Parts: sequence; structure tokens; C-alpha cells
Amino acid sequence: MKFPSREIVERLRREFPKGTVVEVVHMNDEHAPPPGTLGTVMHVDDIATIHVRWQNGSSLGLAFGEDVCRIVKNSK
Repeated sequence: MKFPSREIVERLRREFPKGTVVEVVHMNDEHAPPPGTLGTVMHVDDIATIHVRWQNGSSLGLAFGEDVCRIVKNSK
């Protein structure tokens, strides 16, 4: 597995600050919330995983380069 650069991690942290509301478009995981599920960003870790508290109770993170979400409401 190739880890994202520090620049990518920092860009994602700016783009997805804590409190940003996102929607699942696609997640490559059998335990993923279904497309359309909303959630609130908790943080972005050092390998660019966007950790989200989903409205269905899940807290599965969005994996950089694998999963797709869209911003519904920015926290700024």
C-alpha cells in the first residue's frame, strides 16, 4: 500500500474539517453505509482516512483513493 503524501493529507484536512457533513457516494467495503447516507467528519488521520460518524450509527472511515463522498455542508 502506498501512503498519501503529507501535502495530500493536509489538503484533505483543509477540505474536510471537523463538523463537515458528507454523503456516501460509494464505499468499497461490505460493512459500508449505503449510498446517500449522511455523516459528520470527526477528523482526517495521517494516512488520509476521513473518519466520519454516520447517521446510521456506523463510524467507518472513508479510505483515500478507494471511497467516494461529497460535501453536503462545510463546517466553515
